[in-house]
Amino acid sequence: MARDAIATWFFSLVVVRSGERFLLVHERKHEQRWYLPAGRVEPGETLAQAAIRETLEESGVEIELEGLLRLEHRPMGSEARVRALFVARPKPGSEPRTTPNEHSLGARFVTIEEAGALALRGDEVLEILRYAATSPTTLPMSMVVVEGTP
Repeated sequence: MARDAIATWFFSLVVVRSGERFLLVHERKHEQRWYLPAGRVEPGETLAQAAIRETLEESGVEIELEGLLRLEHRPMGSEARVRALFVARPKPGSEPRTTPNEHSLGARFVTIEEAGALALRGDEVLEILRYAATSPTTLPMSMVVVEGTP
């Protein structure tokens, strides 16, 4: 019996850590709240490429991905969402953009306590930061590959 395809949306989220500080983006959308660098994977792009691109577009920070914190799958009836949460570090000398552009109003590194005082998009921001701060096991980037890679 043939089955209908499920429309699936893929997103990359990035926890960028510099010491005890984490990168947050002041969003243009979503009521101008603060959130992790994140966005939808564009056609022809890998999850990792989307993570790097979204972080640069939204924050101005160039990053090096260190690993995959977790992979989330959310079935929603005839659709689904997949989110890859990456851990990254800023490249040396790369600083957050403080002026608005078409992607965000700016970005900055904050402690978890400082993040708690910001107007966050949701409780999940602090949950993700706290989880990442506990130094959980991450999958190495060698495990995040394009299908068919030896």
